[in-house]
Amino acid sequence: MKYMLLMTGTAADMAETMSSLTPDELMDHVRFMHDLNERLAESGELVDAQGLTGPEDARLVQAQPDGAVLVTDGPFPESKEFLAGYWVLDCESPERVYEIAGYISTAPGKDSAPLNFAVEVRPIGLAPEPQ
Repeated sequence: MKYMLLMTGTAADMAETMSSLTPDELMDHVRFMHDLNERLAESGELVDAQGLTGPEDARLVQAQPDGAVLVTDGPFPESKEFLAGYWVLDCESPERVYEIAGYISTAPGKDSAPLNFAVEVRPIGLAPEPQ
């Protein structure tokens, strides 16, 4: 079954965490993610994984009743959390995906201490066939 793992955080928390890291600590964090993705690819469980830019680069796009497309800055300033990155995995069981999510949560931060951030796990459902 396929699952999406979502790494979310607040802009303030992410900025504080990332700005507190030395260049070497940041590279350790990046290396952790790179090595994780390599192992998941080797096991055949990785479908896709990407880190995302901050919310300052996001745009909201919405079709208008007149057919025009409205593009605005987003997400809304009052949003507290944003999506920092994601993984799409194809795992044999929920237990396996929880194991991976738990490991992701231990990504190193300041002084190599685990960040222990939350990772949201969502099964990817199958859409019904059009009639």
